Amino acid sequence: MHVLKVRNVHQALPEVMYLLATQGHNRFSRNGRVRKIPGPVTIEYAKPMERVIFWPERDANPFFHVLEALWMLAGRNDVEFVASIVPMMATFSDDGEILNSAYGHRWRHHFGYDQLPKIAEALANDKDDRRQVLSMWDGTKDLGSKSKDLPCNTQAYFSRTDTGALDMVVTNRSNDAVWGALGANAVHFSMLQEYVAAMIGCSVGKYWQVTNNLHLYLDKYEEFMYHMADKAFPSGQHRDTCPYESGEVRALRLIPSRAVAKFDADVAMFLDDGMTLGMNDWFVRKIANPMKCAIMTYKSQEGSKNTRINIALSILSNMPPESDWRLAAEEWLQRRREE
Repeated sequence: MHVLKVRNVHQALPEVMYLLATQGHNRFSRNGRVRKIPGPVTIEYAKPMERVIFWPERDANPFFHVLEALWMLAGRNDVEFVASIVPMMATFSDDGEILNSAYGHRWRHHFGYDQLPKIAEALANDKDDRRQVLSMWDGTKDLGSKSKDLPCNTQAYFSRTDTGALDMVVTNRSNDAVWGALGANAVHFSMLQEYVAAMIGCSVGKYWQVTNNLHLYLDKYEEFMYHMADKAFPSGQHRDTCPYESGEVRALRLIPSRAVAKFDADVAMFLDDGMTLGMNDWFVRKIANPMKCAIMTYKSQEGSKNTRINIALSILSNMPPESDWRLAAEEWLQRRREE
């Protein structure tokens, strides 16, 4: 078992690339050559709410990460919404309409009930409870399945610390290091953790990401792996390049404590109608809505690319200046300017 202790996902990226470069083995998979770590890998995030990767080499899509996370918290499994942001998502659907392993749907609907309120209620009533398991893998449906989309993350375990904060451990059967573990997973599971903490009325503790098969696709990311490995400890580059470390940005709270019902209602309306008029939830109004409007403006075909980028940036200027998501979105757009 390899254990990496990091402040946040920005720091984790070069550490994982270094581990892959120095201790990984080359193997073959159904999707091509991979570099795999022998044995499980655990990443311990001390500050999971610092969930944004700022490395330009990684070029993580902040728009997709935020909007997909809200789609998950809403319990959705439709392809249409996520494919409107990243069209490639449609290729993972078996029927063109739903995603089989959509985590949010498995959290909230797949097993015939919503697992999250049950977990939150138990931990609110007894902070020493050790029985709270969130299931995503369904053996009756997933074992032997030929689906394009089976859950990679299988369970999450929730517990509270001596001070009452909510810790979370997520187990994963097989995870791509770039797009999965250090991309979407670090965002939507830390948002899940924060969401459950808001249901309980407590703070967020640590997040452990335990992957049984951590790998990287060599045909696409071999050069990237070695490049980022050079930035690992003790180079100090993760600190020098991290806006959280410098204080340039901070992780803004997703939901006020116990204000989950209003958040749920506003997110559902936002996802269904794309409207925020009359909504009270600040995250939807100040973070999600500007980001959705900005990415849709960029993706439109009206005007030159640079013109669309300028308009999108003006939309993002309505976001809080200290927001981590605002900086990530602005940098992502700037990298797409045409000379």
